[in-house]
Amino acid sequence: MARATPRPVARSAALIVVLPLIAAFLLWAFSWPAARTAPRDLPVGVAGPERAVTQVEHGLAAHAGSGAFAVHRYAGAAAARTGIEHREVYGAVVAGPQGLQVLTATAASPAVATLLQQLAAQLPGGPAPVTDVVPLPSADPRGAAFAASVLPTVVTGLAVGALACLALGGVRQRLVVLVLAAAAVGATAVALGNTWLGVLTGGVVADGAVVALLVLGVAAAVCGLGALLGPRGIGLGSLLVMMLGNAWSGASSAPELLPGPVGAIGRLLPPGAGAAALRDTAFFHGHGARGPLLVLAAWAGIGLALTVVATLAAHRRTSAHAASASEQAPALVPETAGAAAPAGTATIARAARR
Repeated sequence: MARATPRPVARSAALIVVLPLIAAFLLWAFSWPAARTAPRDLPVGVAGPERAVTQVEHGLAAHAGSGAFAVHRYAGAAAARTGIEHREVYGAVVAGPQGLQVLTATAASPAVATLLQQLAAQLPGGPAPVTDVVPLPSADPRGAAFAASVLPTVVTGLAVGALACLALGGVRQRLVVLVLAAAAVGATAVALGNTWLGVLTGGVVADGAVVALLVLGVAAAVCGLGALLGPRGIGLGSLLVMMLGNAWSGASSAPELLPGPVGAIGRLLPPGAGAAALRDTAFFHGHGARGPLLVLAAWAGIGLALTVVATLAAHRRTSAHAASASEQAPALVPETAGAAAPAGTATIARAARR
């Protein structure tokens, strides 16, 4: 009994050490990107005469620092607008006969639009007039509802994947539930976002398909890891997709505003890819959605394949154990019967002698 006493003490000490480390990790994942928000190779257009464009480029570098903007040159204001609408750039500075004009797209990123508006006040001859080329819908003028919708969608995907893994054992059952549940969530999302709330303005089919693919990518990944590693796999998938993916999605700002490799990593995880794809289909007629959709399709495909392989492997192991047990059982019966026979014969002989 005395030897069992240190075990609870050791567990308590481990919890005291591990829990602060988990808290530090979560604070780092969520707070560090928010505290280091700044433009980093942010795609911005510049249009106008050569001399004016050169001056604008120098002005951008002077106000925001070297490497803050990735400048795309356009022939004029119309070409710059097209570049914004096709998701080549977040905004543009146009040099015209009346001076400078700043074009923004709040639908692309309210944070970047605010940054460009602040920059417009600092440009030579400013403040330059600002035109919002692709605004957000009036029901969500600051994009708060759009950004807030990412987390519940991801949580729903996690729940679908975990329940499919824990409550269902067959491959066909898991696949059917994953696909149909993702489709149902996509239909529900557009029923709320495109009609009742009015925060999405794209086609119902396109927006619903993006949400369904996001949910399927998350759910399939979690279910596949759970089928492979058990509950630890579900925890690993949840940590990767929800903690890092949601914190680094850039849904409330832009991937180019996040520090270090965070923005690039976030775009390769389902929340970041899903937010980008939905933004493109909802507000930009699908321009720029190809890359994010490929990321979501990869997560869904790999997750479904892992679910199939891991589930079939688990079934084969179970069948092998059952077959091994059934092969050993008949061998025990004759052996037992053979051992009992001499004893029975001796008993009869003794009775006969009596």
